[in-house]
Amino acid sequence: MNTVTSKDGTTIAFDQSGMGPALILIHGAFMHRALDPQTAQLAELLSPHFTVLHYDRRGRGDSGDRQPYSVQREVEDLEALIDEAGGSAFVYGVSSGAALAIEASIELGDKIKKLAMYEPPYNSEEAARQAWKEYRRELKDLVTADRRGDAAALFLMSVGMPADQLEEMRREPWWAAFEAVAPTLAYDAAVLGEDRVVPTGKAASVAVPALVMNGSASEAFMYDTAVALAGAMPNAQHRTLEGQTHAVMPEALAPVLVEFFAA
Repeated sequence: MNTVTSKDGTTIAFDQSGMGPALILIHGAFMHRALDPQTAQLAELLSPHFTVLHYDRRGRGDSGDRQPYSVQREVEDLEALIDEAGGSAFVYGVSSGAALAIEASIELGDKIKKLAMYEPPYNSEEAARQAWKEYRRELKDLVTADRRGDAAALFLMSVGMPADQLEEMRREPWWAAFEAVAPTLAYDAAVLGEDRVVPTGKAASVAVPALVMNGSASEAFMYDTAVALAGAMPNAQHRTLEGQTHAVMPEALAPVLVEFFAA
């Protein structure tokens, strides 16, 4: 394990592997190195081509945290990693990590050489916007009350987990790991914004070459979002990965990332 220190003094933990141009991987909600073997596998597949930095976002895993939270602080965490890697890097983000990558690419300019994203979960449909506002309100109340298990359950139900399956999960010994990172769900919510609409205006400011991906087996709004973002970014392309869901398989993703970043 390696560490860097972010601008506000927070320690950010990461693993580094491989050789070549730097590539930083950004997790989505809940995930960090100890909870996400798929991203570790992705890093292994990419390491013959890149120097891969696989890190724990603040408040998760071995990384520290400081309050109050702001999206700007997460951008500063990424900047510290980029500086550690030599001052510029490729960046790949998945889910809310993709939304964070958009923010960072606007803020950090040419420190990010290319940007790849898989299924940033924006949704401009009216029903989804209203549901998101209610979710954020409930999440804030639960996190404030330190009801971590209920906050984790709220998130999982919001992404479609059946109630009976959720109750089984809460009895598993590893549920405590979900509870430990539950407060960071509010961080992901902040990154996605007040109403989670597709930020096409903001995306128009992403100047670097970009790739926006979705899976053909994911919900339809993921395709619509990816197309809208790719259309708004001046140097972006869109690609659908056949047979993939939101939990994209590393062996399907890695060749696409190698092709894009190495071009």
